[in-house]
Amino acid sequence: MRIFISTGEVSGDLQGSLLIAALKCEAVKSGLELEIVALGGKKMADSGATLLGNTTSIGSFGLLESLPYVLPTLQVQRRAIAYLKQHPPDLVVLIDYMGPNLAIGNSVRRHLPQVPVVYYIAPQIWVCPITPSDTARIIAVSNKLLAIFPGEARYFQEKGANVTWVGHPLVDRIQNFPNREIARTTLGIGDNTISVALLPASRSQEIKYLLPVMFQAAQAIQAKLPHVHYWIPLSLEIYRKPIEQAIRQYDLRATVVSDKQQEVLAAADLAITKCGTVNLELALLNVPQVVLYRLHPFTYWVGRKILKISFPFASPTNLMVMRSIVPEFIQEQATSENLTQAMLELLLNQDRQQQMKADYQEMRQCIGEVGVCDRAAKEILQML
Repeated sequence: MRIFISTGEVSGDLQGSLLIAALKCEAVKSGLELEIVALGGKKMADSGATLLGNTTSIGSFGLLESLPYVLPTLQVQRRAIAYLKQHPPDLVVLIDYMGPNLAIGNSVRRHLPQVPVVYYIAPQIWVCPITPSDTARIIAVSNKLLAIFPGEARYFQEKGANVTWVGHPLVDRIQNFPNREIARTTLGIGDNTISVALLPASRSQEIKYLLPVMFQAAQAIQAKLPHVHYWIPLSLEIYRKPIEQAIRQYDLRATVVSDKQQEVLAAADLAITKCGTVNLELALLNVPQVVLYRLHPFTYWVGRKILKISFPFASPTNLMVMRSIVPEFIQEQATSENLTQAMLELLLNQDRQQQMKADYQEMRQCIGEVGVCDRAAKEILQML
């Protein structure tokens, strides 16, 4: 059986790799032989997928931000559609990556109507739908939606979709993380060192818009707390050079590491991080965090004033329970002063730390039980 999986960016590659591993295990149990071809990245390839194109470094979020990636995205998308026409799969799985995946899904609907399409981790239009047609388009290309957020499942169910909530796959992934003591020993972190994880970027635009303000706040904290040391795990190796240049510019006591993100997160006393999947990993590890995000000012203005986009929360940790668990600073609020104050409060105020950790426990009740990827794999293979 041939399954085609399509996703983009670093987080999609991670989710795709977890799903592929579960699909292969379930296929063995069912006596199926699986061939998996994909749009994704290194993690998916390492899990056994044959890549038609690497989409981890051509992702963006926003209007102006996406312009440099329009042509490479279209090229990858066309290559995938041409492949599917020549080699029809038995099933298609779409993971997030709304624009390209809707184009691929529509092509499958037109040319291969007999091929079932599963949308696993739908785009977050359930948080802030731009137009009603976006929801309709996602439902139209999907025979089945597998939701990872309770709110996502409720939203699509109310819209008439065939949806199943499976839980969030990070519940499974977190089982493989080292504990705090082992992680700190592995990284050589002393007992008296305050370890702070800096997580600025999985997209190139974030190097430009997030890294400077994050590093300014880190510089201010370093001046106040001499035992602080920063750890920066690379999402992609191409970001090493600009990050190391910024470390020198801001004179930070910081270490950049590859392939050690699990250890860095598990060892941290605090994280300052972009919005994204990593927010949930930190919450599941009980690590206090401060979240920020910025876009090009024009993109943000168009979204707010022209498209009238509003969203209750940006961080997945807050979205899971639809209330504020972690502080998030978006656009104009994402200043070094605001970040510094929030960081100091979490580092020095034990009551604030304990409150956040108690809120994390509440979030865990909404995230699902271990076995998420297995449940998703079973749902997908049942479509065959």
